[in-house]
Amino acid sequence: MALDAVAVFCGSRFGTDSRWTDLAATTGRRLAELGVTVVYGGGNVGLMGVVANAALEAGGDVIGVIPHQLDARELSHPGLTELHVVDDMHQRKALMAERSDAFITLPGGAGTLEEVTEQWTWAQLGIHAKPAAFLDTTFWAPMRELVNRMVESGFVVAGQPSIPWFGDDVDQAIAELERRCVLHPFDPEDLV
Repeated sequence: MALDAVAVFCGSRFGTDSRWTDLAATTGRRLAELGVTVVYGGGNVGLMGVVANAALEAGGDVIGVIPHQLDARELSHPGLTELHVVDDMHQRKALMAERSDAFITLPGGAGTLEEVTEQWTWAQLGIHAKPAAFLDTTFWAPMRELVNRMVESGFVVAGQPSIPWFGDDVDQAIAELERRCVLHPFDPEDLV
């Protein structure tokens, strides 16, 4: 299955390492070059703005989803293919999930983590069958360790396609997300 749209979760700040800005630009550009629509939080700031600008500069479509309360603070991106201003964060996440086939998570803060873990939970519960990937294994090493601990402790079933993929290469992440979109029929036994 080819991915038509991928939601990208990432920081509304740049962070302290220029590699993250480069990774955000590469992610937006590669998705656009592959004809994959970028769905993201709608801001024109931080890594969010870098992803959107790179995708747009590469000729891609970019859909932004931003809540009213963040519209002014995150400076909604004025040049998107589509911008949806919604009532709250719950609507933001639901619309981003609805408009996406998979999720890529770049470095970010609590909001970034909350967005991707909710999507992972929804995949485990069978609300959707959309996979997630974390890019930058150095930044996300504690999350990867936590996921492994969840598996080892019996709270997450080993080998579930809903378990997020971790890596450093954008093209590899896209290929893995495409593979997992095909593999992930929901099985209620996954919840046991």
